Amino acid sequence: MPRLVLIGPPGCGKSTVGAALASKLSIEFIDTDNQIEASYGHKISDIFVDKGEAFFRDLEFAALTQSLSVSDCVLSLGGGAPIAHRAQELLKACASPIFFLDVSLSVAAPRVGFNRDRPLLLSNPRAQWQSLAETRRPIYESLATFVIKVDSMSVEEVVNEIAAKL
Repeated sequence: MPRLVLIGPPGCGKSTVGAALASKLSIEFIDTDNQIEASYGHKISDIFVDKGEAFFRDLEFAALTQSLSVSDCVLSLGGGAPIAHRAQELLKACASPIFFLDVSLSVAAPRVGFNRDRPLLLSNPRAQWQSLAETRRPIYESLATFVIKVDSMSVEEVVNEIAAKL
């Protein structure tokens, strides 16, 4: 099983923090979004457009299931990966600590760059992000072993805080 799992909304730093933390701990880093793109051979935005969200969520669940069997890694989940009930059950059964990287819209906006390939943020991206974050927050909080408010923290500070909690 993973050493830890990172969850949170788009722009919270899961991929950046995950890669830096894995490097610090000298263990593998797995990002389920990257894993899906590599295994399916298409960008996530293209999968959404061509096959639909339900198809993508099935790929995401398969990536989550596979990744939870990898020992001693840092696992970063796509923002929507823990939302489905079946994914929540898997994560609750996992003994790995789960870190919710909590971020505000004002900090996430420049990171996400709302003009990029974010299929769930196509129309009125700021309002869509806020709505997604508010809907998902209770799920993130219910799964989290630890919540880290990352707004005023550097990547190094987030990495050090997570490492200290391990």
